[in-house]
Amino acid sequence: MTGPKLQVPKGATDTHMHFYGPFDRYPFPPDAARRAPEALLAAYREVQARLGLERVVVVQAAGYGFDNAATMANVAAIGETARAVVVVPLGTPEAELQRLTDAGARGLRVFMLDGGIYDWADVPALADMVRPFGWHLQLQLDGRELIERLDFIEDLDIQLVIDHTGKFLDPVEPDHPAFHCLERLVHEGAYVKLSAPYETSKVGPPTYDDIGTLAKMLIRQAPDRMLWATNWPHPGHFPKDEAMLLDTLLDWAPDPHTRRLILSDNPARLYGFPKA
Repeated sequence: MTGPKLQVPKGATDTHMHFYGPFDRYPFPPDAARRAPEALLAAYREVQARLGLERVVVVQAAGYGFDNAATMANVAAIGETARAVVVVPLGTPEAELQRLTDAGARGLRVFMLDGGIYDWADVPALADMVRPFGWHLQLQLDGRELIERLDFIEDLDIQLVIDHTGKFLDPVEPDHPAFHCLERLVHEGAYVKLSAPYETSKVGPPTYDDIGTLAKMLIRQAPDRMLWATNWPHPGHFPKDEAMLLDTLLDWAPDPHTRRLILSDNPARLYGFPKA
């Protein structure tokens, strides 16, 4: 694969990807609802190098449930240029949360689609549990559900990160009430990951214009709350060209200063990286 046309700024960060395996060391639990082929650090380093990315946020894969061992082992192997978003049960001791924080964890993944392990009723207590450690909640849901969940989500009183441009499983128009809910959360301080458009787009590459229209509106409204990610290794989908995905920002965010915010400055602030 060729490299991207976009020349990334110093400190460019992939804010959402997953590791799987090696399965002889980190197998899926027998009851895992979501599985994927092995995806190892050596292969990811090739993606980083091709795109020019310097920093990464490793997100706990849904298939591993509460077992963060693979995620944290890879964060440790990468070192200071990596952070983690993990999954822990209610009642996790403070000492364990501190250990994870010291090892690079900065957020709790709240995955509310098929294969998730939390109930909505758990979420306020989870927010209370991790808030003292400076963690955010990374929320993935069908964006259309924001209409009925908006007040509940706002009442959590914690930093929010919304996955995949809201992940509207059936893409919406910009005037849809569910998208207005997402805009409201962003106005109140939530970050949005402009990632994995292939998961929901009905239009397709290279610029995924149905998702891109929403992304462009969010970028115009709050460039300091936008993030970008590869979603490598694209679980549940055929392999994708990460360079093409990065180049969507040439269309969605044509201004280089805005792209620097999205790729470097915003993730540095959120995840605690030094400003590049």
